[in-house]
Amino acid sequence: MAPRKGNRLTARMVEQAKMPGYYGDGDGLILRIVESGSKVWLYRYKTHGKIREMGLGPIRDVSLAEAREAAREARRLRRVGVDPIDAKRKRQAAAKLDKAKAISFSECAAAYIENHRAGWGNAKHAAQWEATLRTYAYPVFGSLPVAAIDTALVVKVLDPIWSKKPETASRVRGRIEAVLDFATVRGYRVGENPARWKGHLKEALPALNRLRKVEHHAALPYADINAFVADLRTREGGAAAALEFAILTAARTGEVIGARWSEIDLTARVWTIPATRMKTGVDHRVPLSEQALAVLRRAAATKVNDVVFYGQKRGRALSNMALLMMLRRMGRGDITVHGFRSTFRDWAAERTTVVGEVAEASLAHAVANKVEAAYRRSDLFEKRRVLMQQWGAFCDQQIANGGASSALWAGE
Repeated sequence: MAPRKGNRLTARMVEQAKMPGYYGDGDGLILRIVESGSKVWLYRYKTHGKIREMGLGPIRDVSLAEAREAAREARRLRRVGVDPIDAKRKRQAAAKLDKAKAISFSECAAAYIENHRAGWGNAKHAAQWEATLRTYAYPVFGSLPVAAIDTALVVKVLDPIWSKKPETASRVRGRIEAVLDFATVRGYRVGENPARWKGHLKEALPALNRLRKVEHHAALPYADINAFVADLRTREGGAAAALEFAILTAARTGEVIGARWSEIDLTARVWTIPATRMKTGVDHRVPLSEQALAVLRRAAATKVNDVVFYGQKRGRALSNMALLMMLRRMGRGDITVHGFRSTFRDWAAERTTVVGEVAEASLAHAVANKVEAAYRRSDLFEKRRVLMQQWGAFCDQQIANGGASSALWAGE
């Protein structure tokens, strides 16, 4: 039905009209009834020789009076040379942008974590991010728009923990800074990052190196390792075997409890830890000493699936706390599992002449110097094989007069 000219609609006509078609109110305002019976307002006009129709909304939301006012505003825009449809799109885009900018800090942090989760590869890392922000940042400004976060709010988060928990405070600040940088790139905020350290917070907070007390993981002196391993071998269960294997390979707890038979080549005497379980994010080959192989052979006797070390529930991997609890059962709450890596490193430095980079590679430490890292192509595997066999033998030998092995290796 063509628009009817000169016949202004009434509220009653709008309510009672049922037949599909177009009903004109004059000056370009039209009521359209579609086949389904729904009714919508349109503003029809011609520009550059083309007919355009702009939706003004359904009658359930827009009254006749409101539709007439909207049509009047559209005509006003046309008189000043503005296309009303283009103007409407710009308003919608601006509203969408304003809504995006209203995203809260916690929502933005969740988006940041989700975007980086795959790259991190380590679920524990993502969990630590979420935990620190939830504990320290969210109570202060988690629900606020990320665009509203300023220096005063960041300092309010950091002040209570800066001196008491410097390591934690440093991580919190860095994570807030990363989330705010992410927000800026995504268009959720503008301006300088209020969590930036250099040239900003550095002027408001004391340097952490003046506050931080270096706390090393409690480690067993290497002279005592033989007696400790001998005691450990009297213990039964997967936790005892896993702890011995961790000591003999100088590996981290997560790497050991996650060990799978499919990663181990007993013939080649190599354990290849996949990048997904490595702190460095790259595969790490571990040469297996005779002593480490002996642990694996004992474990293989009770193999039920691909898990190497399991606890009371056969075939289920040990928990993160299993090795620490083993230490406590041995009455050694004074040391940590991670500390055995320091024990190994001290032994390598003081009782061998191995070059430092071989010992560091044995611990799977990343090369700090980026230039050196770029040129290093070898993982020094064969040299590490010699060193790890010496370590295994050292852990086995009888200690005389509190001394240690006299066997030294030039490492070249």
